[in-house]
Amino acid sequence: MNGKDNFIFHPSCLLTAKALFILGIIVTSIFSSTLILLNQNQAAMAQVQQQRQQQQANSNSFQLGNMTFSHNMASVNSVQLHYVIGGHGSPVVLLHGWPETWYEFRLIMPALAKNYTVIAPDLRGLGDSSKPTTGYDGKTVAEDIHQLVTKLGYKKIILAGGDVGALMAYPYAAAHPTEVKRLVVWEAPIVGLTAPGRTPVWWFFFHQVPDLPESLVNGKETTYLSWFYNNLAYNPAAITQDAINQYVSHYSAPGGMRAGFEYYRAFPQDAIQNMNYSKTKLTMPVLALGGGYDPAFGGNLTMPIIAYSMKVAAQNVTERLLLLMTRSWQL
Repeated sequence: MNGKDNFIFHPSCLLTAKALFILGIIVTSIFSSTLILLNQNQAAMAQVQQQRQQQQANSNSFQLGNMTFSHNMASVNSVQLHYVIGGHGSPVVLLHGWPETWYEFRLIMPALAKNYTVIAPDLRGLGDSSKPTTGYDGKTVAEDIHQLVTKLGYKKIILAGGDVGALMAYPYAAAHPTEVKRLVVWEAPIVGLTAPGRTPVWWFFFHQVPDLPESLVNGKETTYLSWFYNNLAYNPAAITQDAINQYVSHYSAPGGMRAGFEYYRAFPQDAIQNMNYSKTKLTMPVLALGGGYDPAFGGNLTMPIIAYSMKVAAQNVTERLLLLMTRSWQL
């Protein structure tokens, strides 16, 4: 260095600069190659994950009629709900009764799926859904279904339910009246909104007794449940043996019968909830369906038992008797 602080460039510096330049090119090349490999690996992993998801979806898929449906599980309201879904269009949610599962709708689902997205869940505790010890009142179960509908991305639905399913459909519609386009219910008096003088059937009381029903029917589920299929149907032959086997296999699983009885044990709580809900009448169209002959209530009916309840709870109710349809209806 001289007095003017001029920098004297030594030949060795030139070699060092060249070496650094070459090293930079090598590092850049390696870095670029690494990024390319990482991107390729990420793309490959994404493709594999997509293939696995597709394979899983395909493995859960099955045919009903000429339509494709799939079995699915969803975490909602602290339970795992099993549901079957298929079809295209506006969503229709089907809620089964006791002692059935989603399987009771298998024969009508293909027809509905041509114009609607059909969603048929197993209610909490029943079918392939998880079996918690509590939460079988209408308000809680309705929230299960509402969270499922929301998780699936739907804002408005057509809601249909029979028997216990009707008891869950009403609080759903009452709690979310702007989210139900139409409500269809059948074959169940809405607890708390029943006609005066109507005497409940014997199993309403029996099922509400804590612990006893489970103990008495343990190991005899087929005998017990078959009594309902055979004695409360206008045409018992319409309920196939395959269907009975399906239902019994699920209800006889650990906790299955207890969960079914819990729906009846929740009736006192349901009655209070429903009387409160009924203070504001539903405004959506309601279709109340009932059999013209019901052995449980002594034979011929002049009005579906659920129609009375819904006229208490809703403004726009249409009632229909279905005597002829019960001859061929299969569960």
